[in-house]
Amino acid sequence: MAIEVLLVEDNPGDAQLTRIALEDSKISVHLSVVEDGVEAMAFLRKEDKYAAVPHPDIVLLDLNLPKKDGREVLAEIKGDKHLKRIPVVVLTTSQAEEDIVKAYNLAANCYITKPVDFDQFVKIIRTIENFWFAIVKLPPE
Repeated sequence: MAIEVLLVEDNPGDAQLTRIALEDSKISVHLSVVEDGVEAMAFLRKEDKYAAVPHPDIVLLDLNLPKKDGREVLAEIKGDKHLKRIPVVVLTTSQAEEDIVKAYNLAANCYITKPVDFDQFVKIIRTIENFWFAIVKLPPE
C-alpha cells in the first residue's frame, strides 16, 4: 500500500523537485499537491472537488502560502480532532527563530529549512522519506 503524502507548496519548482525526489523511492508513495492553505484544508476535510481524495499519512507544509499561510493551516490541522494525528513536517525557506518556535508551539512534528541547492533538496526529501516512511510507524486514519 502506498504512503499518501500531501504536499502544500505554492512554488511549482519545489513541488516538482519533491515529486522527482520521491519518484526514485524504494517505498510506494502517492503524492498529492495543493498550492495554498485554503486548498490544503479543503483537501484534508474532503470538501468539494476533494471529496474522494485519499487520507494523507503525512503533510509536507510550506509556511509562506497564499490565501491562508502555513501557520494557520498547521493550527487548524492540530486543532481538529479528525486531523491532529496526521504528522506535519514543516518544509520551508524560513530560518527565522520566530517561525521555528511558532511551528513547534503549534505542534509541528518537525521543522526543516529547504536548501536552495538541487542536490541538497533531493537529499532532504530522501531523508524525510527514509525517516517518516520507512522508520516511523504512522497513525491509522
